Amino acid sequence: MKNPKHKVLRVPEFREVEYDNYRWTLLRRLRDAAASLMKALVQCGYLPVLHGSVARGDVDRDSDVDIALLHTTSPAVFEACVDRWGLKVYRKIIVRATPISTMRVVYELSSNGDVVVSIPLEKLSPRELEFYKFGGGISYDELVRNVRVPGVTKSLVLVVPTEKGHREAPVVGYEHYVAKLLGISVDTVLERVKVLSRRDSIGRTGLFLKIVLEPSESVEDVVQRELERSGRKKRS
Repeated sequence: MKNPKHKVLRVPEFREVEYDNYRWTLLRRLRDAAASLMKALVQCGYLPVLHGSVARGDVDRDSDVDIALLHTTSPAVFEACVDRWGLKVYRKIIVRATPISTMRVVYELSSNGDVVVSIPLEKLSPRELEFYKFGGGISYDELVRNVRVPGVTKSLVLVVPTEKGHREAPVVGYEHYVAKLLGISVDTVLERVKVLSRRDSIGRTGLFLKIVLEPSESVEDVVQRELERSGRKKRS
């Protein structure tokens, strides 16, 4: 007997979660903060993406406003934009998650670090671009239209927004279904499952590179020194 041409896609059993007034109010507050920052970035010519729980809707008191630019840009020009709109940079952190990951600079724009903008200092790989869809990401226009999108939490829970809150289901064992729902490759889902499962079992494994800068330090100068020290070339 021949094997079927297409395997049956395993669909997880979902659990319904209904939000209370506190959660809706918190979500609106975080989205308002994101919209204000993203509007400034858009007016500077950028195409920011809001990603994570604020894009999905499943926020809690520890949720941050995480915004990313997906294309390389000059840190100095970005900082000029931030300054023009009266925003303050409290901390700058250069990070590289693994030896082959893209180097990024993370700007903390609040005193407690709960509002951040991440900028790639090298071209993001197709897999890295899919990471933002894996966790859920929306544009400024979608935020204005109050769009929420499905995505996966750091606890490997698939979240699908509903009018009353969201539906949630496990990711492990249903990777093909998650990939199809999110419109990304199953390899990306499997990689994130591997990374996040390892982090859950042995704790945060740390970053390959993490350099904390003073607000007045030049990102370009520090990156150049790091590349010279390591003997690496910056990816274009």
